[in-house]
Amino acid sequence: MGSRLGFISTEIEEMKKKGLFKVPPILSSPQGARAVVNGREVINLSSNSYLQLTTNKKMKKAAIEMIRKYGVGTGAVRQIIGTMDIHEELEKKVANFKGAEAVLMFSSGVAANSGTIPTLVAEGDVVISDELNHGSIIDGVRLTKAERKIYPHLNMEALEKVLKESSAARRRLIITDGVFSMDGDIAPMDRIVELAERYDAITYVDDAHGEGVLGKNGRGIVDHFNLHGRVDVEMGTFSKAFGCMGGYVAGTNDLRSYLIQRARSFLFSTSHPPATVAAISTAIDVVLEQPKLFDKLWGNTKYFRKKLQKLGFNTGNSQTPIIPVITGESSLAQQLSTKLFEKGIYVNPIVYPMVAMDKARVRNIVTAGHKRKDLDAALAAYEEVGRELKLI
Repeated sequence: MGSRLGFISTEIEEMKKKGLFKVPPILSSPQGARAVVNGREVINLSSNSYLQLTTNKKMKKAAIEMIRKYGVGTGAVRQIIGTMDIHEELEKKVANFKGAEAVLMFSSGVAANSGTIPTLVAEGDVVISDELNHGSIIDGVRLTKAERKIYPHLNMEALEKVLKESSAARRRLIITDGVFSMDGDIAPMDRIVELAERYDAITYVDDAHGEGVLGKNGRGIVDHFNLHGRVDVEMGTFSKAFGCMGGYVAGTNDLRSYLIQRARSFLFSTSHPPATVAAISTAIDVVLEQPKLFDKLWGNTKYFRKKLQKLGFNTGNSQTPIIPVITGESSLAQQLSTKLFEKGIYVNPIVYPMVAMDKARVRNIVTAGHKRKDLDAALAAYEEVGRELKLI
């Protein structure tokens, strides 16, 4: 029994030999700047909770109250009987926060991409994508019959060349991450929008790592570049800076209505539990009420990056709280991560196929919750291990 799946064991062994097999770490504490990972308390530099809202008291209280009123789940997809009044209220609140006409929520950012991209393009169309776009964008594009064109990372001259060469297409969609999750650099959305307008192309930005990080009070990359009304589709998540879960698409009222009818990942997914809706709604209140969260986030980010660079580490082109330490070789990234963990610092090794073979790194994510003593302890460990591994 199960012999027909024997190939799986072989492939697992191959992954282990190449150092590509990863066992998920076990978190046995709240997600925070310090956390208990695999039974050990560590300084956590791997969390996407940029504003440290996962344990926010107001959000927890709101979630508990909503459970008492509405229960723990919705029991249906949105199109049947899973749309509660609180879902539509939240979507209007998020749209107002984003400065968009309308918002539609999805179960995750991945679901937002896989559901939205195939509704916008089809056979006879062209998708134009940055080479370092997130895997969920790539998967969403693969679900279409559109032709795919990839341009070198952030290369606007190459993007323009593709736009010129694809002028005969029925429809063209330029799609990019806002903040690139492995390098922490920012897409030049102002230039992308300028080219899109010149060549009559649709713009789509995945702002998962810009949400709650860029723009006024964390409104994201569109606000950061003051492009309101000029980006056609803006995808965001609640699972990172907002400390909850879920994704959404912001745009026009017509886009929202269209996705409700056509986006399969929306149509076939149970709606957000009431507690999650309440927590997200309260998170928006918190970021509007506490602008000092962003001062802390960016203060920590600039401090940590500058100190790493001063030690001699290669942090690539990071412009955000995502700060890679690039080792080049996968084995070095694995060793760096392991030795740092032994010293009480948790960072993830990022190796092929998540990044190019010669671009392995450990990825640090700095948050508003880190104290200066946390960052200094991490820097001391980096210096010691970096010298041991001859990285600096």
